[in-house]
Amino acid sequence: MEIINVVGARPNFMKIAPLMEAFGRHASINAVLVHTGQHYDERMSDLFFRQLGIPEPDINLDVGSASHAVQTAEIMKSFEPVVLERRPDAVLVVGDVNSTIACGLVAVKLGVRLIHVEAGLRSGDRTMPEEINRILTDAISDYLFCTEAGGVENLGREGVPDEKIFLVGNVMIDTLLANKAKADASKILDELSLTDGDYAVLTLHRPANVDDPDVLGRILDALEVIQRDLPIIFPIHPRTRGNLTGSLLARRVEDMPGLRLIDPVGYLDFLKLTSSARLVLTDSGGIQEETTILKVPCITLRENTERPITAEVGSNQIVGTDPEKILQAWRRIMAGEGRTPQIPPLWDGHAAERIVSILSERL
Repeated sequence: MEIINVVGARPNFMKIAPLMEAFGRHASINAVLVHTGQHYDERMSDLFFRQLGIPEPDINLDVGSASHAVQTAEIMKSFEPVVLERRPDAVLVVGDVNSTIACGLVAVKLGVRLIHVEAGLRSGDRTMPEEINRILTDAISDYLFCTEAGGVENLGREGVPDEKIFLVGNVMIDTLLANKAKADASKILDELSLTDGDYAVLTLHRPANVDDPDVLGRILDALEVIQRDLPIIFPIHPRTRGNLTGSLLARRVEDMPGLRLIDPVGYLDFLKLTSSARLVLTDSGGIQEETTILKVPCITLRENTERPITAEVGSNQIVGTDPEKILQAWRRIMAGEGRTPQIPPLWDGHAAERIVSILSERL
């Protein structure tokens, strides 16, 4: 049995790694890895693949960056011949990036069964491109694997038959737990002269936050206060750096000595940074999940989340981009207020094993 597994952007790497390992333990399954090249930084991609033990892609489509429409079309054009040639039993896609929906559409239009890992997540905000990708991919998938009970409920409301839906846990957490010991050995704190628990980590990359100077300016209003009290380590996303370069906001950032911009780092170094931080500020969905497992306080700079379990049982606070709300959340954390975070059901490091076991039986 052959299953084509699609990876496209950096968040996908952490999701595909445990799946490829689990597939490797089933002699009856030939797991083919296709990298669309949607996000491709040779140094960072090689680093992630090496650190996470992901095998070299069998096929690399090298589509590169472009607008949503152009990129989705280019992925479809490049992926279709792969499916036509190999005629796999199924195509597996993860997450919610353009590669997810593009390869999913190609598969189902060619009559190939589609598997979606991380199905059912909804923010309720259709201005987010990822939300559109999630909804459409789930609508055409044959097997939908959910990370949390809310995802199962969302799919049920949308009319997906129960027999297609499986609650299995979170493959990103599989990767985190499998690599935590290696991350603990990282020297990144020494390299940045940081003390465990005495700094914050910031990530910002969503267009709604970094493309609008007014919104980014409001976030900086809050960061300006926080960085006076707590150093903020900011591995800056290329999109964010590009928007800051030459802008009026760049001077504000330069005038904040406690806001330390660094280049993006590898998975193990970043896991060490977040696990040792006093708190994390982010607009990333995956980081909301990782901080939940690490039990590190998280302030999410968005008005909503597609991962509500992180706020329901974890240490995540959804505050938006209003400076006062950000600062209120920060003050609560620094005062030690808030409930003791819990671990969501099935976030135990065995999600990929459950998925592969189900597929080996059903396919």
